[in-house]
Amino acid sequence: MKFGKILSKNDTGETDSHQAGIAIPKSNGELLDFFPSLKNTPDNNPDCWITCEDTDRTKWKMRYIWYNGKLHGRSTRNEYRLSHSTSFIKSWNAKSGDEVIFESTKNPFYFKIKLNKKKETTSDKSDVIKLTGWRKVY
Repeated sequence: MKFGKILSKNDTGETDSHQAGIAIPKSNGELLDFFPSLKNTPDNNPDCWITCEDTDRTKWKMRYIWYNGKLHGRSTRNEYRLSHSTSFIKSWNAKSGDEVIFESTKNPFYFKIKLNKKKETTSDKSDVIKLTGWRKVY
């Protein structure tokens, strides 16, 4: 199974914000099931490390984390992210509008990863806000 995400400026660090990693919507149960389960733990901010192998066979360690402090009264966050993705993003010179594709393997902690660069068009305007998100890849 494969899932792709059109990267946002937050995902790539282009906004210089404090947010770390690629956002994963908690409303998409199929996507959450694609990654290792973090639900069956009472821990604050449960996480696991996954390995992603790119098309050059370079391996990238990423932290899949559920920031769940809101459920424990410790913060306002209740979101999933893939952190430690900055090295991959910088190495591949990923920018907002590019798509990252994750492909599952038999090992639930090991994924194939690929970056598809955005095709530039003359109609692209930098001041236009574009919505980004995850999609199942067939």
